[in-house]
Amino acid sequence: MQGVCYNLRMEKNKIVLDTSIFVNPDSRKFFGKTPYEAFKFLLDNIKNKKNISCFMAPSVFDELMKFIQRSIEEEDLIVLKLKPPASYETKIPAMFVYDIINETRARTNKGLRITEKFIRRALKEKHSIETEQEMIKTARDEYRIALREGIIDSKEDFDLLLLAKEEKAFIATSDQGLIDWAQKLGVPSITAKELLILITN
Repeated sequence: MQGVCYNLRMEKNKIVLDTSIFVNPDSRKFFGKTPYEAFKFLLDNIKNKKNISCFMAPSVFDELMKFIQRSIEEEDLIVLKLKPPASYETKIPAMFVYDIINETRARTNKGLRITEKFIRRALKEKHSIETEQEMIKTARDEYRIALREGIIDSKEDFDLLLLAKEEKAFIATSDQGLIDWAQKLGVPSITAKELLILITN
């Protein structure tokens, strides 16, 4: 962990920020109690850092603002580079696209099996309204995990990966799925704790 941060400090560091750093409680705790406090803490600490450049794709920034639910002063945001990825220019290996297709197909099939399991259970047994509601909740949770957890399932995630690849930057995220997909593209990542050490030293 320390070795990673030491290597980061050796040269000009480009870091692409993910919403999860400021929203996920496990990573946010290093920066503040709320998404706003966490984001403001980062902005305040990179103001005078000449060896750090922090980037955000506009789509990711907009996503974060929905969680913050308040405006950020322009003089604070000036240290953050808002940049959309060059979507039509950045080259992505064909194998990466194949992996996404295969992963999506496998997850869709898994989602269908989960649906079938709950339909059979509902047809076989009689349940109270409370039990049916609990079954629906459980089915939704299992379905969400099967189809969404650990996969690139949003424009924001893809923008994040493209921008990091384009800028030859680190991704700061607490999303393990995103980290796994970034590795397939050769994009390095850092944790919230490593980011904290980097911006406060």
